Amino acid sequence: MGGAMSLTLAALAYPSMLGLDTVSSSNDRIIANTQWGPLTEGDRDFVVKVRAAGLWEYPVGQIGLQKGQSKSVLTASEHLIDGHAALDETCRKIAPMLNITLPNVASPQQEGFVTQLKAESGKQFDVTFANILRQTHGSIFNTVAKVRSTTKNSLVRALADQANDTVLDHITVMEKTGLVDYDLTLFQQTTPPKLPAVDLTPPAPPAGQPLVVLTPPPTATSTPVDLGAAVNQQQ
Repeated sequence: MGGAMSLTLAALAYPSMLGLDTVSSSNDRIIANTQWGPLTEGDRDFVVKVRAAGLWEYPVGQIGLQKGQSKSVLTASEHLIDGHAALDETCRKIAPMLNITLPNVASPQQEGFVTQLKAESGKQFDVTFANILRQTHGSIFNTVAKVRSTTKNSLVRALADQANDTVLDHITVMEKTGLVDYDLTLFQQTTPPKLPAVDLTPPAPPAGQPLVVLTPPPTATSTPVDLGAAVNQQQ
């Protein structure tokens, strides 16, 4: 496999900035030419972003199963765990193929969401849960569409297809809770706070640290990307 890929040193660099609503300031710059098509900064950052999303939304789903007050919040929690376990498996499969370093911890902003939800209980937990997750999924939904429509890399394209289905499902189950404040959520989604880059960037893992694995639930219905089909879609 290595002989079929021409990689630049830039592909080894960890993404410097991964906000909720943008992929990269120079997302169309090609950093590697692979057998699955060129890899841009935006492609690389998207794979990292999908991985980081799972690193906080999967545990939030577990928290929701413990603290959720309504059946709809419990259902949404199950969808978070199921969907992100499958997305995470795809990320862990394609990252080494594309020479992408994945994080083991979400960004400080995302970890802050987890901390906030751990501190809440009762009906307020359900309300905060639904609104934070509707906001964040709404923000990434636009990024997924942009990556899917512009990437020339078949592996990234396959991940974007899976992410599109998963994010739309998660948006839908959050809305079905009946707890989403659309005015507030859409305002926060379209006017994100001006946070420093360090708060929006998942830290690079220490060298040699094993990848954290998000285990699928026993009743999993989501499936990772069929890499055989993705490879056949190469340029």
